[in-house]
Amino acid sequence: MRKDRRRVLRQAGSAMVALTLVRPAVAGGADRDSDVDVHIELRAARDQVAVRPGRPTEVWRYKGKLLKGEAGSLQPSDSYLGPVIRLRRGQRVRIELINELPEPTIIHWHGLHVPDDMDGHPRHAIGPGQRYVYAFRVLNRAGTYWYHAHPHGRTGHQVYHGLAGLLLVSDEEEAALRLPGGDQDMPLVIQDRTFDDDNQFVYPAAGHGMGASMMSRGGGGRGMGSMMASMMGVLGDRILVNGRQVQALDVDRRARRLRLLNGSNTRTYKLAWNDGSPLTVIGTDGGLLAAPAHRKFLVLGPAERADIWTDFANWKEGESPSLQSLPFEGGMTMGSGPLPDGSQFPVLQFRIVGSGPVEPARLPDRLAQLPPVQASVAINAEHPKVFDLTMGMMVWGINGRPFEMLQATAQETVKLGTHEVWEFRNEGRNSMMGMVMAHSMHIHGLQFRVIGREIADRFAAAYRTVQPGLMDEGWKDTVLVMPGERVRVLVGFEDYPGLFLYHCHMLEHEDSGLMRNYLVKA
Repeated sequence: MRKDRRRVLRQAGSAMVALTLVRPAVAGGADRDSDVDVHIELRAARDQVAVRPGRPTEVWRYKGKLLKGEAGSLQPSDSYLGPVIRLRRGQRVRIELINELPEPTIIHWHGLHVPDDMDGHPRHAIGPGQRYVYAFRVLNRAGTYWYHAHPHGRTGHQVYHGLAGLLLVSDEEEAALRLPGGDQDMPLVIQDRTFDDDNQFVYPAAGHGMGASMMSRGGGGRGMGSMMASMMGVLGDRILVNGRQVQALDVDRRARRLRLLNGSNTRTYKLAWNDGSPLTVIGTDGGLLAAPAHRKFLVLGPAERADIWTDFANWKEGESPSLQSLPFEGGMTMGSGPLPDGSQFPVLQFRIVGSGPVEPARLPDRLAQLPPVQASVAINAEHPKVFDLTMGMMVWGINGRPFEMLQATAQETVKLGTHEVWEFRNEGRNSMMGMVMAHSMHIHGLQFRVIGREIADRFAAAYRTVQPGLMDEGWKDTVLVMPGERVRVLVGFEDYPGLFLYHCHMLEHEDSGLMRNYLVKA
């Protein structure tokens, strides 16, 4: 294995950051197929896909090839989304990214616990024609994870145009439950997009990349449209499921596992059944809950996931239950277009087919072993680290600092093998005109537990429209922080030293500065 690495030391506050700027083609893993269980090639390339009736839509997408492993390890996609990658806990994985795009890119394995040079930090972005090799062991418990592009300043653009896909992990604990599998295990990636009259995606042009002039059609072009997108995010006016504009899905009267991913750039969903039936949640970002949780509605910010157990035998043949997004307050307040954030709209309709006998479906009362949440294990349990989500001079930041590619402050430096309490505060400090909007905060490289929320009095009424649907149970890697809210999370730093990211997953916010590094020191 080549070892031609260059390392740079840079002073960042009182923390010294050691960074790998140029890495070998393979780092931290195996060189030969004999050393891995699954070997996959992913090509990031331009393509055309029939997303809805009419002319094909020009997209960027991942095209996959399984080079080694069980046939089900890579499931091709017929939409712009990347292939579904299915892995088992403990497997050794090698994935080769080949960049056939006209600009740099890199892949982030969202939710996976991997070394820092396997995590998709934008400092590792590769240029056109280059290759990046990931090699890691799957340490995560069974759950619904995903992968997506992560170059600095272009993540929103690249994900919007298709560079994302699901990564599903299984393990023995999950297998013992005999949850719905096969075609009864239904991943549902929910995204919003705007199309022009030519069936092409509309996204505010950033001045380079995939046909900037084309992308600006109907989207405000450069200048003010791009500036507003950086501040507010991008909302589409059409809802897509699994990369398609779907009218309805036929299902028989059996139980199904619906794996929901909010894959939208900015939009938050308040999901509910149209007839008021409760949602039975069995998993969140980091896998199965200890026990099923029941909600009248479920709120998912960008990048959040939830697994829903649904017995379609509860409806009769010919009925059409549908998931919808209910109205709420506290979403985007400007530039929302014809489908504002927080409005009510249909998401996906199901058609019940088949009238034969139905076997009773039973969901276990207990699902998984989860450790109790003990904030007292944190080295700063009584004094949480505070991260204010700020805006100054129309640039997002954290504690007033924008993103810096190679730097972490003393506060952002942690010790391997410890736990800390972090508190995200969304109170509009240092923000232009006191602007406060929701943020979906993601921490790379780990799963955390939510341990507390507080809301300011003046935001309490709006908060009540979402609070019952927030899923704080179980392991999380992304948490929605509403306007006026403080959210505390318990974070543990295990296995891997290095430089990782934490940021808002409203992707235009991330691209414009609401992202920082944290440094794990051995």
